[in-house]
Amino acid sequence: MGSSLTPPPPAPTTDRLVIRLPIEPGLVCLRGLSPRRLRFEVEYGLERGTTANSFLFEAGPAADGHPVPPVLVHPPGMTYAEPFFAALAETVPADAALKVVVGVVNPNRVELLRAMATRWPHLGLVASNAGAKLVRELWEQRRPNAPGAPEPAPLPPLPAIDVVKQEVSRPLAAPLQLTLIPAPTPRWPGALLAFEEHSGLLMSSKFFSAHLCSDAFEESNRSSTEEDRRWFYDCLMAPMARQVDTVVDRLEELPIRTIAPFHGPAIGQSWRSLLADYRRWGESQGKASLSVALLFASAYGNTAAIADGLARGVARSGVRVESINCEFAPPEQLIAAIRGCDALLIGSPTLGGHAPTPIVSALGTVLTEGDRSKPVGVFGSYGWSGEAIDLLESKLRDGGFPFAFEPIRVNFSPDPPILRTLEETGLALGRRLQTEQRRSRLRRPGGGLQESRSNPAVQALGRIVGSLCVLTTRKGEGASAMGGAMVASWVSQASFSPPGFTVAVAKDRAVETLLHVGDRFALNVLAQGRENGPMKRFLQPFVPGEDRFAGIELETSPGGQPVLPEALAWLEATVSQRMECGDHWLLYAQVSHGGVLDPKGVTAVHQRRTGIAY
Repeated sequence: MGSSLTPPPPAPTTDRLVIRLPIEPGLVCLRGLSPRRLRFEVEYGLERGTTANSFLFEAGPAADGHPVPPVLVHPPGMTYAEPFFAALAETVPADAALKVVVGVVNPNRVELLRAMATRWPHLGLVASNAGAKLVRELWEQRRPNAPGAPEPAPLPPLPAIDVVKQEVSRPLAAPLQLTLIPAPTPRWPGALLAFEEHSGLLMSSKFFSAHLCSDAFEESNRSSTEEDRRWFYDCLMAPMARQVDTVVDRLEELPIRTIAPFHGPAIGQSWRSLLADYRRWGESQGKASLSVALLFASAYGNTAAIADGLARGVARSGVRVESINCEFAPPEQLIAAIRGCDALLIGSPTLGGHAPTPIVSALGTVLTEGDRSKPVGVFGSYGWSGEAIDLLESKLRDGGFPFAFEPIRVNFSPDPPILRTLEETGLALGRRLQTEQRRSRLRRPGGGLQESRSNPAVQALGRIVGSLCVLTTRKGEGASAMGGAMVASWVSQASFSPPGFTVAVAKDRAVETLLHVGDRFALNVLAQGRENGPMKRFLQPFVPGEDRFAGIELETSPGGQPVLPEALAWLEATVSQRMECGDHWLLYAQVSHGGVLDPKGVTAVHQRRTGIAY
């Protein structure tokens, strides 16, 4: 498993490149390539670059003979503007009445659309009802001008918008026909999918995406992108699994032959299995007995990025996340989420020294409908002030709500260490809710825990013995460096050539996010009689964002991984494969270096009485 796509072409000096990938006569994919991580958001955490896929339908007569202008589906963000405009201009002259289907609306997209309107003055937009609302709101907005900077050029007028209120078809140059499908979600309320009926091509926007840099239009096989698509799902789709399932229901009715998402290669032969994967990946969210309501609004995407990090952490603990964009959620949905949740998180940007009106309204609903016995959390991004976060905190504290964590304040956008802290904060909240639920069940008469422990098969499973080890890892450099560690006893050699072993990592371990295909780590094998010190150190709870190695004298492997001097032996290895096994990931790692620190020592082992606990 893991990524084995065609290597990306060498990065140009701008680190952005747009290539043309013909799909069929009259249709070409304009693919933006970014070999490096595009932004410091949780969805880019695997750091394998990304692509931005746009689709250009050339002008020509429709089936009824009427002329159809060129149609561009899913434009990229402003980061690709220069090479994208150059590629587009090869086919579309400046005086063309270019139509642009806007599948995702955010400030970066709207900035590009404004630049397009200057170069193609006859531009027309096609957007969903919510998307059109966002475009109108964002068209006149600009990021605050830095002190002393020159005044920006005047904005072009807003183009006419063809508003798609429900699923409709639009003619293209014959024999092509475009079906437009609104697919609103809390993260992308203006999402608009496009399906070309003749080719069976579904241009799925953010759905089914994967952040990979590849110049091949289609993936080579299903396994080559599975980990990357799963990561994207877990980061962005899992917190809104219910709405995502609704979209998948509709898509299963279409005569699809190929799915082409906004990010990553297209999916041809295995698109049906990908739809099934989306359903399977969301099952745990649907079955979860605990839930966290995540309320937010986001002007420039920064607060949404914070929400994504928190949501990913909560979801990894097995707790369901109900993500709600307060700008578009109806009152009844908001009230149901507030009344039904076990914890509530609310986040806001600060705009002109204030919280957006939808957040103020949502806060009022929380104060009216919220349960004071359930924990809350406040988060938000800001530029030069953070009054919105202060407002949320003061009102909720005055209202008597207990806080799950101190308010989270992020200046502009979160960087990798902050994103990791956000995930760990969400994970800690999810674990806390589960612990409280277990304690509540134990207090009830007739619990089934002892029955499970007395099961002969469970007792036999516990007799499988594993070496006691400490897994350590470090990734990145300087201020962006991240590290993690965990006690591991489910370890076994797996191969002679190449030398390799397997280690099981629980899905709710904070270190799990640093152990994907290609990541390095060290396995420190503990010595019998000297295992208590390292175990005590790495079994104790850590505060989110805390340095796991603070105050410890470490050695370093050739690949820069932390090695414990008191270990019996150590191995440096690289994750080669990951397999999902219930509540754990099984990692297969290939050894690159290692050493025995105490030739006379004996390996410490872990003896268990039951197979349902460590």
